Amino acid sequence: MPKLITTLGDFDKGQLGLILPHEHVFVDLGPIEEGNWRGAIADEVTPVMVPYLEKAREAGVTALVECTPVGVGRRGDIVRAVSTGAGLPVVIPTGIYREPWVPQWARDAEEAALRDWMIHELREGIGGVNVPAGWIKLSAGDDGMVDVERKILRAAAQAGAATGAVIGSHTMRGRVVLDQLNVIEEAGYTAERFIWIHTQMEVDFDLQLEVVKRGAWLEYDAIGSEWVEDAYFLEHIPRLLDAGFGHRLLLSHDRGWYDPSQPGGGEQKSYTYLIETFIPKLLAAGIEKEVVRTLTHDNPFQAFAR
Repeated sequence: MPKLITTLGDFDKGQLGLILPHEHVFVDLGPIEEGNWRGAIADEVTPVMVPYLEKAREAGVTALVECTPVGVGRRGDIVRAVSTGAGLPVVIPTGIYREPWVPQWARDAEEAALRDWMIHELREGIGGVNVPAGWIKLSAGDDGMVDVERKILRAAAQAGAATGAVIGSHTMRGRVVLDQLNVIEEAGYTAERFIWIHTQMEVDFDLQLEVVKRGAWLEYDAIGSEWVEDAYFLEHIPRLLDAGFGHRLLLSHDRGWYDPSQPGGGEQKSYTYLIETFIPKLLAAGIEKEVVRTLTHDNPFQAFAR
């Protein structure tokens, strides 16, 4: 039976409700060379972030997917501490961000070594944390993948094929996503286990349709943000539903988070906008409750469970 693998154990579908598929608890957005994430202390992060996760849980969120991979400050120990303090399950990724954030050890590593590292994290646990990764998070540049990103993606496809883990990629351009799907399939995995993170950033809706027709998940993950208005989502979600792809769509905020490069962790944003503000707008626009449930309960579980 498929399980969602989290910081608080494994959960089956009947134990969960609404799941946020793209959020951040802890991410380092400061200069790469400073490595502020290394010196962060859980006791400093938890008082800031636990209340946000508690409010999400109280609003009806039953699990949250952490989207910070290696390269931008992944700290599984801190995420686990926040999750435990709030009593909200969090799914942590294995995987590596794109250039120039790829660490030197990953540049030097053979493809097979990267594959084995991801498999170990997915099956046994993230280094220093007794929690297995639940999925694989990657990225690609707007102009296409460079060699090291292709190597990491091939390794991820092999690790995914071995474990059933979904691969999600921060990719802004649909043409790059199509290239990624080709690489995944050539490496022996399937487009159906790929999530196009930040789909809303591709202005060509036909490219969105081309990707989802290949079998991939589309993720609208800037809901409630200042850079994409709700009107965009209220137009494009029905278009995807009308095209028959509601079962391949994910909705989230891309919110949070504690940034150790900023004093006090920076400015945080609530994880409750989707529930408190956006879902009522969907219902008012005529989207049926059962469809909203599919988008927010069923789809994220199906995407991330293994």
